[in-house]
Amino acid sequence: QVQLVESGGGSVQAGGSLRLSCAAYGYTYSINCMGWFRQAPGKEREGVAFIYTGGGSSAYADSVKGRFTISQDNAKNTVYLQMNSLKPEDTAMYYCAADFASPGLTPAYNYWGRGTQVTVSS
Repeated sequence: QVQLVESGGGSVQAGGSLRLSCAAYGYTYSINCMGWFRQAPGKEREGVAFIYTGGGSSAYADSVKGRFTISQDNAKNTVYLQMNSLKPEDTAMYYCAADFASPGLTPAYNYWGRGTQVTVSS
């Protein structure tokens, strides 16, 4: 089993930055892929970014490329999402996810955090 705890959400004005953190607990040595997702009210959950914990390669949704960066600290079993140049449309609940396989930007992850709210005002 894996438990995920997100932190770092909050309210910011457009153009600002936030850094989200996701700490993993439990069978972390088996995690292959960790991702960040977001869901705004009335919308489907959207994959934002993911990273392969072994090699560190990553990928992003087109909507956040060039603005968001996913990174990891393996010693702390923590994944980060640095969000710059935030826009009102980035407002959503952000979720961290982990899996022993390679779901990428699809929501087919077995382990999910409870989410952290990000609100961007214009």
